[in-house]
Amino acid sequence: MICWLFFANFAYMNYDFDRRIERRGSGAIKYDGLGQWFGSEELLPMWVADMEFATPDFIVKALRQRLEHPIFGYTMEPERYRKAIVEWTLSHHNWAIEPDWISYIPGIVKGIAMAMLSLLKAGDKVIIQPPVYHPFRNVAAHNGFEIVENPLQRTEEGGYEMDFENLEQVADHRCKMLVLANPHNPVGIMWSRESLLRLADFCHERGIIVISDEIHCDMALWGKQHIPFASVSDKAAECSITFAAPSKTFNIAGIVTSYAIVPSEELRNKFFGWMGGNELNQPDIFAPIATIAAFEQGEEWRREMIDYVEGNINFVEEFCREYIPQIVPIRPEASFLVWLDCRALGLSQEALVDLFVNKAKLALNDGAMFGAQGEGFMRLNVGTPREIVHQALRQLQEALDL
Repeated sequence: MICWLFFANFAYMNYDFDRRIERRGSGAIKYDGLGQWFGSEELLPMWVADMEFATPDFIVKALRQRLEHPIFGYTMEPERYRKAIVEWTLSHHNWAIEPDWISYIPGIVKGIAMAMLSLLKAGDKVIIQPPVYHPFRNVAAHNGFEIVENPLQRTEEGGYEMDFENLEQVADHRCKMLVLANPHNPVGIMWSRESLLRLADFCHERGIIVISDEIHCDMALWGKQHIPFASVSDKAAECSITFAAPSKTFNIAGIVTSYAIVPSEELRNKFFGWMGGNELNQPDIFAPIATIAAFEQGEEWRREMIDYVEGNINFVEEFCREYIPQIVPIRPEASFLVWLDCRALGLSQEALVDLFVNKAKLALNDGAMFGAQGEGFMRLNVGTPREIVHQALRQLQEALDL
């Protein structure tokens, strides 16, 4: 099984995901930041959540065409920009949105910060559900808001679910915002309609604004369907702001292509008004061009990339099952990130990180960065040629055999 997965023939694909591209010296955080973040540059980087696949040719072509014009002055939002987002959202997520619900934002983490600054006041609390993407905590804390944790709870099957009973206990009258990862990062959960409806009812009743980070929404795996939080009910639409972007799916994180969708007129006026007044809603010259190209021409590339990533996840599962049974990958339902359960190794978190970094020579995200609930876990990026995934797992196996 391992050999078949590794040497599978992807000749039917129009795009080459096996190609290795040298990124060192390009300013890539994943490579050129190894020394700063891990203390060694001699590591195989499997951490930062961008992919090793070449940005699709149709996006590069669209950017190159604009570069051929010799003046890069102030530009207007292209007419096709919002139309592309509206059509993509409807066709891929069955959510009919209006063009005036949309605004460019200069990054999703920045968008979360801007939502907090524009919609909350001193003394308000922000709910997060760890283990979860660490900037949720960082942004709230650095902007002076108290953090309330509602940890995810493990299921009997080894997955995770929202703990609504605990949420009832921890959400007091000062809780005014909940930041939701939908799909979830780092675990890769695609929340069910029932969970989202229950969360919407809970938050709407208590006047809690839901910030739904849906940046991985276009990377649903195994034939699953992403459900936008705001689409599940009128209550969800009234109490939420959705953030999305083509950046993860089409590997263009360096081109900041994020946008907000706000169905509620009241929230929209407050949030968009604050952004507009600070000129934070104006994209650079390239972001709309990349977004239009991705959403108008990207479906074939997206499907082939997802097929390849699914193959990588299968490979990780089979390899661990056969050679490293102490490590159990939790299969993601979306994205190219795999949450590795390493607790059976019986190591402290410090020793676990030492195993990966100093012995296996691998750079993964330390599970503890996602909250105390991430101790005993590591996050592995498999958005890379399968040869690199194989190399990383072999290095880990050899380190454990020492």
